[in-house]
Amino acid sequence: MKTTQKIAAILVFCAISLASLHAQTLNAFKESYTLETKKEYKQAIAVLKKTNDNSYEINLRQGWLHYLAGLLPESVTYYEKAIMQRPTSIEARLGYALPASSLNHWDLVTEQYQAVLKLDPNHTVTNYRMGLVFYYRKEYKTAEVYFQKVLKLYPFDHDSLLMLGWTKYMLGQANEARGLFNRALLNTPTDSSAVQGLAALKQ
Repeated sequence: MKTTQKIAAILVFCAISLASLHAQTLNAFKESYTLETKKEYKQAIAVLKKTNDNSYEINLRQGWLHYLAGLLPESVTYYEKAIMQRPTSIEARLGYALPASSLNHWDLVTEQYQAVLKLDPNHTVTNYRMGLVFYYRKEYKTAEVYFQKVLKLYPFDHDSLLMLGWTKYMLGQANEARGLFNRALLNTPTDSSAVQGLAALKQ
């Protein structure tokens, strides 16, 4: 009987401790959001560190706050921890790409984007960003594939219409480029880049 009472007491103590830790973490998150709105990123970071929590949620949040604070290598490290804790997390991999791209680590960025597309081949944000990466590398045929993937799902997406238009222009496919620029203007009539594209085709 005494053993049963001891076990019960231990379980109650553990439950109370876990509830207390959860409340502490919850309050830290709340305070970090308030500080973020004030752009007091380092203070928000410090608040979360006080929890001594190493959960996925903490690491993801710390990755974002360190990115906002301009602490880019540290941000990468936190996102890496989050990815290790949740390998199928798309949000952590997209988060990782933010500081990595700011550090011009484009091979690491594309590595994460490719991992995202293995998890979700039709992920539109990632397909679009992969298109941008290859466009600015002047690998236009590869960029074309990614922009087309987005437009299959979102045929009237302005950014993809515009970038595929410029990609076609760079590939010397004038008629297709013209059609894409005109469709981009239907979406956003004031778009200066689409207007510039049409003007370039007349030269």
